[in-house]
Amino acid sequence: MAQLNLQFVPFTSTLDPGFWHVLSQKKLDEFGLKEDAVNIQGFYANNNAQGLPCLLQVDFTAFNLANGQHPGQYPLPGSLLNTNTIDLFKTCNKQDLINKSAKKIWDAIMSGEALANPQLLNSFTMLTFANLKKYSYHYWFAFPALIPSSPILLNKQPTSISQVLTSSQIQSFLSSYDLDCKSRNLPFFIIHDPPGKSVALLTLNDASVSDMKLSELIFTFADPSTISQYPGWVLRNYICLICRHFVKEENCVVRILGLRDRTVSGQRYVDHSIYLEVILSPLCASSEMWSVVGWEKNQQKKLLPRFVNLSKTMDPTHIAESAVDLNLKLMRWRLLPDLNLEAISKTRCLLLGAGTLGCNVARNLLVSDYINSVYLCML
Repeated sequence: MAQLNLQFVPFTSTLDPGFWHVLSQKKLDEFGLKEDAVNIQGFYANNNAQGLPCLLQVDFTAFNLANGQHPGQYPLPGSLLNTNTIDLFKTCNKQDLINKSAKKIWDAIMSGEALANPQLLNSFTMLTFANLKKYSYHYWFAFPALIPSSPILLNKQPTSISQVLTSSQIQSFLSSYDLDCKSRNLPFFIIHDPPGKSVALLTLNDASVSDMKLSELIFTFADPSTISQYPGWVLRNYICLICRHFVKEENCVVRILGLRDRTVSGQRYVDHSIYLEVILSPLCASSEMWSVVGWEKNQQKKLLPRFVNLSKTMDPTHIAESAVDLNLKLMRWRLLPDLNLEAISKTRCLLLGAGTLGCNVARNLLVSDYINSVYLCML
């Protein structure tokens, strides 16, 4: 059977509207005209429902780096670059931007820093332009991924965790995982699976790993993907780390487990976790940095930025109009059920005279925001 190339599911960004509120406020009160990169934080999870994309979520807590995530949510460090003009947003050197982020990941891998702090393996860059007058935002996410010069090959077809570990081994593994890795939001770790013995969980920088056979190690990661045959984007840089620190010979078969931990109707499922065997070669310290990819495609699957217009939820004029419309509809329920508010909203009013009575009528009509237009004739 011909060997297959390993493919990955890219991240899909999802932004809470609250993030744009906080960004607008910070732009006005703190950033001003500064265009320096700002550290932010997103998170992903390995408990996504079947059929959901590989989500990276960024919400209103993104600027609060001390904000802790719930178990099952794994923080992803990010860098926000907010431009002052739409022209700067369009002409910014996108490749240079993603290369700088990837270089930090590469250095953390080559130095071994990522062994002690696995969260350094992945990050994101967010390029934005905020039109504060129109409450509209252009943005583009990049998820830097290091790719080798030749494709990564699978030794065999991907399968599920139940084909590799017994039920008792899975339960033992999950117990240790809940007590250690999950409570600390540790996205990458190793399962030691010696023949005829119970499995054990190890951190990437555990000194005892160097004395173990590569065939007894299962390199595990929290997998945000829900597709049965393809792992999530975070595995790309994890493979680079494995090649640098664990693979010692050419064309070694490396065991990898993408852990997917879902709860449905109170029942926990991990059977859909993906098990892979890939063929890897060592990466020496003097190697040149691998190529970099990672800019997110838009909703039309093109390498272009995305756009969101929040004027209906953030523009005070729209908010006032909605409030007036709501109040009138609530009053209609009790006082005039047959009142046609749509017809009134299209009405134009001519007011003759602005004396004692007309002045108050004119003022009420003008502030109502419901009459289409008011013409005042002074007599």
